[in-house]
Amino acid sequence: MKELAFRDAIRDAMSEEMRLDKSIFLMGEEVAEYNGAYKASQGMLDEFGPERVIDTPIAELGFAGIAVGAAGNGLRPIVEFMTFNFSLVAIDQIINSAAKILSMSAGQYGCPIVFRGPTGNAGQLGAQHSQNFENWFANTPGLKVVVPANPYDAKGLLKSAIRDNNPVIFMESEVMYGDKMQVPEEEYLIPLGKADVKRQGKDVTIVSFGKMIPRVVMPAALQLEKEGIDVEVVDLRTVRPIDYPAVIESVKKTNRCVIVEEAWPLASISSEITYHIQRHALDYMDAPVIRVTNRDVPLPYAPTLIEEILPNIKRVVEAVKSVLYK
Repeated sequence: MKELAFRDAIRDAMSEEMRLDKSIFLMGEEVAEYNGAYKASQGMLDEFGPERVIDTPIAELGFAGIAVGAAGNGLRPIVEFMTFNFSLVAIDQIINSAAKILSMSAGQYGCPIVFRGPTGNAGQLGAQHSQNFENWFANTPGLKVVVPANPYDAKGLLKSAIRDNNPVIFMESEVMYGDKMQVPEEEYLIPLGKADVKRQGKDVTIVSFGKMIPRVVMPAALQLEKEGIDVEVVDLRTVRPIDYPAVIESVKKTNRCVIVEEAWPLASISSEITYHIQRHALDYMDAPVIRVTNRDVPLPYAPTLIEEILPNIKRVVEAVKSVLYK
């Protein structure tokens, strides 16, 4: 085992796969000479050279299109967006090309691409740089969507994403790049579409993913434990495909559920999970499902308003007590 920061786990996953497969290359803004905007590709230009670690212009639509063409011709691109807010410039290539090319070509052209970069709020960056589009991309057949919660998961999931023959959206968090934990030195893979029970419990299930797990959900669970409330935490890891059986199994055990998601409430991942719970576990439920999401407004700049609008520990604790009728 060795201690790795989140950014180092991302770099190690990419580097290990690039050593194994010469068709894999990394491209994006500042990934080469600058070692990545968040230093997730540090040292990779020195190891792999400018033909496989490629700085691009500020032109997301252009380099996403180049990646789709490269993938259709036998290569396996990793495309870094400096933030997934900027992926909106490239969304036509992601949705109308990458996600659909296998189907529209009757299987003649695949599209093994990983589109990766940070998602969500990272402080006072303004509304245009603080958005969560996991549910947007997860709504698209042909895409897989991965949102890891820690360095161990990030490395194992990213290696699986790079090997996948479908386009994968791999969403990280700016505020987590410095998070550290012990990671195996030997190779390991984490399958896409498999949730992880991060904490066993018997009183209530909290379902979440990504940054919300370490920043909000786990601290809330520890606080509730001090009050005698035993929380089970299910980390989805991927939001397309979703591991519905893992969620239903947990809910059947605890009979109560709170879903925490850093996104707007309408047509969210939490809405989808709530539907499946009422469809497949209604007879096991002792209380309605409660969601804790972003408030339905663009994120403000003021830190006091940011705290009020995002999911936080206080709101999660209140939601858990509500489903327990306390």
